[in-house]
Amino acid sequence: MKWFARFLVSSIGQKIIMTLTGLFLILFLLVHLAGNLQLFYNDGGKAFNIYTDFMGHNPVIQIIAKGLYALILLHTFQGILIAIKNRRAKVSKYAKSAGQDSTWASRNMALLGILIFAFLMIHMGDFWWKLKFGDVPLVNYDGLMIENAYHQVSETFSKLPFVIAYLIGLMALAFHLLHGFSSAFQTLGWRHKKYTPVIHFIGVAYADTEFKSLAYIDEFDITYFNGPDIGTRISQDYNMQGVPETFYVGKNGELRGLKIGPLYPPELEQKIDELLAEPYDGS
Repeated sequence: MKWFARFLVSSIGQKIIMTLTGLFLILFLLVHLAGNLQLFYNDGGKAFNIYTDFMGHNPVIQIIAKGLYALILLHTFQGILIAIKNRRAKVSKYAKSAGQDSTWASRNMALLGILIFAFLMIHMGDFWWKLKFGDVPLVNYDGLMIENAYHQVSETFSKLPFVIAYLIGLMALAFHLLHGFSSAFQTLGWRHKKYTPVIHFIGVAYADTEFKSLAYIDEFDITYFNGPDIGTRISQDYNMQGVPETFYVGKNGELRGLKIGPLYPPELEQKIDELLAEPYDGS
């Protein structure tokens, strides 16, 4: 299992952990949103109070909630590590022009993460903590006495500072998701507007360190797996003669072409169309 431990602390491993935990947290947000939409029922808060009581006392939900807290902390910790590594990587030659084609959200994911974490602490302290340990009034539904969570929400949003804090937190979350959701598919190699279903891309960063490779990936928005060729072992095995160098491999795993030097979209698309038109014997 040593390989797995090394993978978890590697740059790629950390990004994959960020991706998987982030996708799970997005799923949680969708469920959380569906529950909170019950605030808009015209029933005096009954539907929302019953939902909140169920979520707060169901044993299965409580187990999932504890796992969720752990994933939030793991996602935060990994985000901090990646932000530190990216900052160190910016000293490389690849980072000199970084930011010219990137979005504001992609350049400020760490800042957005800090704002979201602060917002989460405010939200948990104002809502979760008070429901668990505070003096929230009770409400009676057919003989069942439960906390009036709807009243707590109304109290919170009657105070302007909390409204402003929630707006800032939700805006930070929106920008964080705007980049994070797209980046998750990029990290997993699932994103390419034309070729993802049938074409696989693999990149090798010639003689670069992990830091330089990550800076290159971020700057040029690389959407396929790209690894460093430290010591140029891969390059020597494939007898590379220039940088960049592109190998075309057909459906049957045979080398079908080689291009040394810059490669532009029209030429790449033409070559891919030729490869796709070739027969496949299924071997």
